Amino acid sequence: MLFNDILSVNIRPQGAELTSIFHKPSGTEHLWQGDPAVWGWHAPNLFPVVGGCLNNQIWVDGQAYPMGRHGFTRQSVFALAEQTESMARFVLTDSEETRASYPYRFVFEIVYTLEGATLAVTYRVRNTDDRPVFFSVGAHPAFNVPFGANEDLTDYWLEFAYTEPLQTHLLSPEGYFTGQTEPIEQIDNRIPLTKHLFDKDALVIKSLRSRAVQIRSKNHDRAVTVRFDQFPYLGIWAKPGAPFVCIEPWLGCADSVGEPVPFPQKEAIQQVGVGEVFEATFTVTIG
Repeated sequence: MLFNDILSVNIRPQGAELTSIFHKPSGTEHLWQGDPAVWGWHAPNLFPVVGGCLNNQIWVDGQAYPMGRHGFTRQSVFALAEQTESMARFVLTDSEETRASYPYRFVFEIVYTLEGATLAVTYRVRNTDDRPVFFSVGAHPAFNVPFGANEDLTDYWLEFAYTEPLQTHLLSPEGYFTGQTEPIEQIDNRIPLTKHLFDKDALVIKSLRSRAVQIRSKNHDRAVTVRFDQFPYLGIWAKPGAPFVCIEPWLGCADSVGEPVPFPQKEAIQQVGVGEVFEATFTVTIG
């Protein structure tokens, strides 16, 4: 557990996944508690892919490897390498099991740092292979909406840092991009939350000037702010009708309908050189 006078944060070893972000002054749990009857996760970390891969496979050096949606790390058990009251560092190292689906040698670290009302989440990918390592990485935190009793989902909206036209890239029933887009209904820099907003699956935004999104209500001034300066893609999703919304900073995305491409050529793929370390951070601020 990480804690200070404002927040207490819980993380579990499976997936190094956040399980609680509790705001002490208001007595509010802001993270979805993973009701398995609705959606059994809290805030999975996505690696080494984001979204679905065609035929549930990736192709590396001409060979197909099995790869499920959002990768394998949400099911993996991380080692807690370091912890204080304000910081926890979790580590996953490649193994025979990981190399059966992802043939690279790596160390994947997730570092949580608490300062005041802000939780920073840092992803580090260390290349321990003798060749470049290709990967995608992303976050999938689900935040409770509404924040408290006597409110409704429709009292809330997502507020972007800038007023800008937004469009979503449509997904097939299997979760692959179709090449089609649709404008997202907005009021200035706000997307109103409705029970039918996600009837066609996630909103996936690939072109975005804003680098911060807030969950806000007409009933009070409290907000959840997700800031993602280093993440060019953004997913927004909820199971239709569920009392949460996921704000998902991504460095990577699903495949498109058609023929598979070699893993290093995947859209938005990241690369880290031999002996090098990749790092990217997003933050969640409550208040």
